[in-house]
Order: sequence, then structure tokens, then C-alpha cells
Amino acid sequence: MARPPSVHDDELYDRLAEVFRTAGYEGASLNALAESAGLKRASLYHRFPEGKAQMAEAVLERVHRLFDELLTPMRTDTDARAGVTRSAELISAFYGGGLLSCVLDTLPLSGAPERVRRRAAAVADVWISAMAEVARRAGRTEAEARALAEDAFAQAEGGLVYGRLFGDGGPFSRALTRLPDLLLGAEHG
Repeated sequence: MARPPSVHDDELYDRLAEVFRTAGYEGASLNALAESAGLKRASLYHRFPEGKAQMAEAVLERVHRLFDELLTPMRTDTDARAGVTRSAELISAFYGGGLLSCVLDTLPLSGAPERVRRRAAAVADVWISAMAEVARRAGRTEAEARALAEDAFAQAEGGLVYGRLFGDGGPFSRALTRLPDLLLGAEHG
């Protein structure tokens, strides 16, 4: 009978995410990943035989699942403004009010294999697509909705970079506060 893992998957992925979040792909050493995971390097390789790239992909899959949850109000609330506002609140909490770095920003930096970069882009597209869909439901054309969603994503991600550089989550919070008006228009209620 196989011994149960000492660290369950989601907890492990969250621990690994912290290393990737702060160090990026190239800077995340196997020693740092193992230490953060609370596992020996051999145990880490047993769980991830393809090494660091497989760890990064597992982290991104976890982030994808978390974003699906964060974006649920935006996707499902019959009151589009209330749904966007609630998702913005959840995203703000997830990023510590703009003071936590984003794994989508740090992980695909230099040294990350193309498969990790593609996976990070796919996760970002989940957020962008959800925003574009709610903007379309509010009457925006497909092209306009996509452009607004991309702009909103860039503003939020830029706010996270600002927060990391200056220790100030204000720009991130303002980007999320403006999200309903940006996607839906000020007049859409």
C-alpha cells in the first residue's frame, strides 16, 4: 500500500507558487522549492519526475483553478455590475490588495521553457476572456470587449508590478475599482 503524501497537492502547489512568485522560474532553485515544499529533493522529484518545468505547470494549473473560482461571480451573476465588483473584490484579496506579486508576471520570465510560458498565457487568457464575455453581455462588440478586457488586465497587472516596486497597492486597487465602469460602461447598471 502506497504511503500517503506528506503534503497534499493544493498545499504543495501553493508553497511552490510562493517560490516562483518571488524568484521567477530561473531564480527558483530546486533547494528553495524543496525547502518551501517541506520535502527532500528526492521526494520532490518523485512527485515531479520532469523537474522544475512540471512543478511550474502544476502551480499554473492551481492558479487556473483558483481564478475560475475568483471569476465565477463575473461569469454567473445576473447583475453584471455586481458580478464584476464581487470578482474584483476576490481578486484584490487574492493579491493582498496589490502587494503580492503575480505568478503570471514572475514565472514566465527569462529561463522558463516555452511550455511554461504558453501555460501562463493560457491562465491569463482565462481572466481576459471572462472580462471580455461580461463586456459582451453588456452590449460591447466582440472586438471592443476584447480590447477593454486586455486593457483591464494590463492595468491590474501593472498595478501589481507597481505594488511590488513601491509597496503601495493603490494603483492595483484603483484598477479593480474602475473595472465595472471600464468593462460595462458607467451607464450600465
